[in-house]
Amino acid sequence: MAGKPKRMSQIKQLIRLYQSGNGIKTIARILGMSKNTVRSYLKKMAEGGFNTEELLRQDDPLLEKSFHAGNPAYKADKFEYLKSRLDYYEKELKRTGVTKQLLWQEYIESDPTGYSYPQFNYHLRQQLVSRKGSMVMEHTAGDKLYIDFSGKKLHYIDRSTGELVACEVFVACLPFSDYAFALAVPSQQTPDFLYALSCCLEAIGGVPKAIVPDNLKAAVTRADKYEPLLNQSMEDFANHYGTAVVPARAGRPKDKSLVENQVKMIYTRVFAPLRDRQFFDIHSLNEAIKTCMLKHNQTRMQQKPYCREERFLSAEKSTLGELPRERFELKYYAELKVGENGHIYLQRNKHYYSVPFVYIGTRVKIIYTRSMVSIYCQGKQIATHIRSYQENTYTTVAEHLKSEHQAYKNRSHGTYLTRAKAHSAEFAELLEALFEHARYPEQLFRTCDGLFRLKRDFPTEEFDRACKYVLKNKLYTYYYFRNVLENGTANNQEETPVKSSLPDHANIRGRAYYAGSQPTLFDPPSGGPEMRPE
Repeated sequence: MAGKPKRMSQIKQLIRLYQSGNGIKTIARILGMSKNTVRSYLKKMAEGGFNTEELLRQDDPLLEKSFHAGNPAYKADKFEYLKSRLDYYEKELKRTGVTKQLLWQEYIESDPTGYSYPQFNYHLRQQLVSRKGSMVMEHTAGDKLYIDFSGKKLHYIDRSTGELVACEVFVACLPFSDYAFALAVPSQQTPDFLYALSCCLEAIGGVPKAIVPDNLKAAVTRADKYEPLLNQSMEDFANHYGTAVVPARAGRPKDKSLVENQVKMIYTRVFAPLRDRQFFDIHSLNEAIKTCMLKHNQTRMQQKPYCREERFLSAEKSTLGELPRERFELKYYAELKVGENGHIYLQRNKHYYSVPFVYIGTRVKIIYTRSMVSIYCQGKQIATHIRSYQENTYTTVAEHLKSEHQAYKNRSHGTYLTRAKAHSAEFAELLEALFEHARYPEQLFRTCDGLFRLKRDFPTEEFDRACKYVLKNKLYTYYYFRNVLENGTANNQEETPVKSSLPDHANIRGRAYYAGSQPTLFDPPSGGPEMRPE
C-alpha cells in the first residue's frame, strides 16, 4: 500500500471478484494489480469488519475513506495540541509586532517536542487559508455599478510651463456584463469625482439601482461596516439620479472585486498603449482613453462567446433606469444671517444676494449650485437668484426691499410725473416745467420730494392754485412754492405778479442799442472835426 492508491472503481471490481470465489492470484491478473496489493485490500476488509454489499453501494469518496483513513501524522498528540492553539495564533498575528517566528518560539517553549518552524508555518498557513474562502456572486442586470480610482496616474504636458500634470483615472464597471468605463479627472475631490460619475452614467445611457464606491472622502464622510455615513453631495447625487449608494466595507476589496480586476486590465489596455504618447490637455487625453476603452469593451472575453459590449447592449442596457433631463449640479450649503441691508453675503464668490426685508436679522439656509442660489427659512423658500460671479457687487430683487426703499430706488422723471398726474393736471404741469431745467437729477428729485410733502400738508385746491401761480411767475423752487402756500399769495388775486421784463428808463439802453454798430476809440467823435494826418 506504499504506492499510489488505486481507483475506487477498481476496488469495487476487486470486491466483486472476491465475492465470486476468485483467488488472489486470479484477481491480481484480471485487474492488473500486484498480489500484495490485492492481499492488503482484502486484509483491510477483514480487519475493518466491513459488509461487502454496503461497500459496493458507497460512493467512491466514502469508499476511499474506508480504506484510506488519512495521514497518521494528523492523529498525533502534538498535532492535536497545535490545532487547539491555531485560533489563538491567528488572532495574535493581528497585533502590533507579533510575527510567526515569535509565535513559533512561544509554541516550542510550551511543547519542546513540537513541529519545526517550516511545519509550524505550513499548518498556520492552512489555518489562515481556510478562513479566506471566497463566495461566487451572481449579479443581476442593471443592479449595481462598481466604481474606483486607479492607483497609478496618467499625465499630460502643460503647454505654458512644459511640466507634467498628473491626472487621476476614474474606473467603473457593470458587474453583470463587465462593461467598463474610464475617465481622467484632475483630482479625487468631490466635484471631480461626481463629474466623472455623471459622465459614466451618461456614457452607459442609464442609471443602475445602486452605486458601489469604496470609502473615499469624496463620497463617504465616515466609514462603517454596517451604516457608512455619506457626505451631503453624494446623497444629493443619488437623489438626483434616483439610485442608492452602498459603499464597500473598509478593507474588503472583494466587495467590488470586478472593478479591482478592471483596474488591472486598464493598466494593460489603456496605460500601456498610451505610455509613449504625448498629450497637451486633459480633453485629448480622455479622447485617447475613450478609444482604448471602446477597443477593450469590444474584445472577445476568454471562455465566453461574446464581448462586454455585446453582453451589455443585448441584456443589460434595457434594464437601466432613465437618466434625468438635467445633469447633476453640485450643491453647496451655508447658514448665514441676513444683514441690515437685507442681503446675505456669499463668501465663496464674494457676492451679495437680497432677501425679503421681513427676514432682516434672521438666520437662513442657503443652497447654491454653479448656476442658482436658493435661500430658505423655517422650511420655506424665500428667495431664488441666478448665481453671479462678480465680486463685491449686489444682486437685488426690487420686491425684497421696503416700500420706501423701492420708491427711492425707482425714482425717475416718469414716476414723479405719474404720481403728480394722479393728483392734478396743474401739479403735473409744474413738474414738467421743473424737469426742463438743466439740473442734476438728484437735486430735481429732492425738490419733487419737497413738493409732495407740501401737497400732504395743504388742501388740494390751495395747492393747485399755488401751482398755477408758480407756473405763471416761472420760479420753480421749493422755497418759493412753500412761501406762496404759507403766505396765501396765490389766494390773493390782487397780488401784483412778479414782472419778468425790465422797466423803461433813460439809463437803460435796451436791445436796440446793441443791435447796431458801436463806436470804437479809433472812430471820430460825433459832430467834431475830422482828424487828418499831417
